[in-house]
Amino acid sequence: EVREGDYVVLSVSDTGEGISAVDLKRIFEPFYTKKVMGRSGTGLGLAVVWGTVKDHHGYINVLSEEGKGAAFTLYFPVTREELVSEQVSMSVREYLGKGETILIVDDVREQRELATTMLKKLHYSVTSVSSGEETLEYLKQHQVDLVILDMIMDHGMDGLDTYARIIEAHPQQKAIIVSGFSETERVAKAQALGAGAYVKKPYVLETLGRAVRMELDR
Repeated sequence: EVREGDYVVLSVSDTGEGISAVDLKRIFEPFYTKKVMGRSGTGLGLAVVWGTVKDHHGYINVLSEEGKGAAFTLYFPVTREELVSEQVSMSVREYLGKGETILIVDDVREQRELATTMLKKLHYSVTSVSSGEETLEYLKQHQVDLVILDMIMDHGMDGLDTYARIIEAHPQQKAIIVSGFSETERVAKAQALGAGAYVKKPYVLETLGRAVRMELDR
């Protein structure tokens, strides 16, 4: 239900393949994608759009038909309030790295690459692996200051199982948990074992940077 009022309207359309009625119901779900292998993205683009619009108390309307393209119309409510400048965001300097080593564990290549790019920009030394099993093998030969663990991985151990195995060999290992889904009981169990913050995907530089810095300084 759209609230009555004035809106700024942004429309984007194309003449591509269109979206089926079945897929149309799911396009805003995190990680949902119908792109073919080799051309796929993270499945997060429209989830980010949805989240941004909702954060601004707006609305999205989608019209599409297979073979006839798609049209997205975004509605952002107009405010009559006077703009007040507030310094909400932290300065990047407050969560810059100091060359600490970070291991990213995620079964999705694009997610590993995105997190790696962000953390390298923040002056961290970053390595990534694609499974819990690879994590355990890597930590047999290397020490890291922090592990960033994806909670849900399609094959093998998930984030909780991986962290439980890590602290058997490295009881003081620092870690944070990430996921594209809501915080779950397994996230809470990992934190009870000693893992730090939970970061919800999609990644935002400040959110990720602050969580990493906070855990390293803990």
